Amino acid sequence: MSLTFREFQQLIRDRYFATDSARGTPGTFMWLVEEFGELATALQDNAPGKNPTPEQRANLSEEFADVIAWLTTLANINGVDLEKALEKYTDTQRVKGVKS
Repeated sequence: MSLTFREFQQLIRDRYFATDSARGTPGTFMWLVEEFGELATALQDNAPGKNPTPEQRANLSEEFADVIAWLTTLANINGVDLEKALEKYTDTQRVKGVKS
C-alpha cells in the first residue's frame, strides 16, 4: 500500500486522535522519545560489523515506522500538516545550498 504523507497523517488521525489529544503534547512527546530509544537500540543491533538476525532487521523497520507514527501523532494534536511542512525540502527557493 502506497500512501502520501497527508494520507498517512489522516490514517493516524482517524485511528488515534481521540486518545492522542486526551494524552496531550507532553505525554505524546514522551512516547516519541521512548520510540527514539527503541530505534537507537535497533540501529545498534543492525550496526556495521554486526550480524543481525532476520528478526532484528524486521524490528529496525518497525522502529522507524513507530517513530514516524508518533511524530505524526504529535503533529496531529498540534495542528501541523506534515505534507505542507515538508514542502520546506522541495522548495528550492527555501532550501539552502540547492542550486536550481
